[in-house]
Amino acid sequence: MSLPSFTESGDLPEGVHAASLRETLARFGAGGTRRKAVALRLERIYHTAQATGHLSRFVVFGSFVTDAPEPNDVDVFLLMDDGFDASELTGEARLLFDHPAAQAHFGASVFWLRRLSAFPNEEDLIANSQIRRDRQLRGIVEIVGGLP
Repeated sequence: MSLPSFTESGDLPEGVHAASLRETLARFGAGGTRRKAVALRLERIYHTAQATGHLSRFVVFGSFVTDAPEPNDVDVFLLMDDGFDASELTGEARLLFDHPAAQAHFGASVFWLRRLSAFPNEEDLIANSQIRRDRQLRGIVEIVGGLP
């Protein structure tokens, strides 16, 4: 897997780009202190979500996957399998699946759904994460593969 170069606007080219966690951290976690700190948050979030045993897809979007020198946080979309029940979680995992708590505890915007809730379908739902606030499209990253 190889992530593409940034566009002139500093974004990844439109599309959902598959990458391992290791590749994502190497590409976007290097640079200043803030970028490194946000990368550590992403890694912690990934491992916490993976530890539930119900993670189906893990998508990273927003300023972290751009060439912005100091992203404020990391934006993550988690697609969980249909047997997932957030009310059964404890500790950090429980915080991860509560949007305001995840923002406060992990310094991340975490959005999630069960696969059954993906409307109109999984691919379109994930593709919608490419839409910026100005309605333009930019590339996003889907973490694939097992643990690094």
